[in-house]
Amino acid sequence: MIPSNIKKRGKVTTKITITNQIDQTLAERGFIPTEQIRSITLDDVLVDTGATRLCLPKHIILDLGLPFQGEVDVKIATGLQKVRVFKMLNLSVEGREGVFNCIELPEGSDPLLGLIPLEDLGLEPDLQNQKLRVLPLEGKDTYLMVL
Repeated sequence: MIPSNIKKRGKVTTKITITNQIDQTLAERGFIPTEQIRSITLDDVLVDTGATRLCLPKHIILDLGLPFQGEVDVKIATGLQKVRVFKMLNLSVEGREGVFNCIELPEGSDPLLGLIPLEDLGLEPDLQNQKLRVLPLEGKDTYLMVL
């Protein structure tokens, strides 16, 4: 029998907040009240470094009113599949924030936090402790590079 602490090792989940970036901009400029900004907080989102982007189920994308960007081919276990991409979302994770796009998942799917937002926000999975590690923004150990 495998001990429970070994079974769980390697799975990292985190809390994320996703906000319609267009709504945020409209509120900042006084065109809509802040109460009309569409936003959602999700607990226990799986950190998946096998996924490149943030992946959200269709109902979340609809609830947030995210604009359609286009369709792309993605690699999945069974081959290629065409998926829809949506844009202009503000993603907040572990106190870091950025504007990203996302891939639409079928209904019933769980959200996934992929590699590109993780790298852009300076976050990396700590598999042993099952949490995200926040990388330094400043000093000699900064994760930001311009080579």
